[in-house]
Amino acid sequence: MLLGGYTDKLYQGYFYFKAQNLRRRLRAAYDAALATHDLILMPTTRVLASKIPPADAPLATIMQHSWEQIGNTCPFNVTGHPSISLPCGLGEGERPVGLMLTGKHWHESTLYRAAHAFEEAVNWQSKGIRKSTRKKK
Repeated sequence: MLLGGYTDKLYQGYFYFKAQNLRRRLRAAYDAALATHDLILMPTTRVLASKIPPADAPLATIMQHSWEQIGNTCPFNVTGHPSISLPCGLGEGERPVGLMLTGKHWHESTLYRAAHAFEEAVNWQSKGIRKSTRKKK
């Protein structure tokens, strides 16, 4: 909200309107990819999660931390494509790594089925992905 208020005051909505005009093109590009595929799989974020800044950190540090992880998730806030994030393994420092599935509009059930199948088949909490040891119900 701070960034939105700042840019609105400084640029009078220029970037907001530009983004709204580009939204249709972005949605069409993802629709084209999903025309031949049920789902798109990508990392939830492009980098491992960084350490949370301390409470007394400068505002600039806190703002930078809050924006560094949205590169892959933010486009779907604009296009409205349904997406789901799942933990899929552990990275450096035992921090979870996420995968994101994105589907066609109105096909949330496909996402839920794929996410459930992944959770049943994979034990993401171990180093390296391997079959789950969960018993079938």
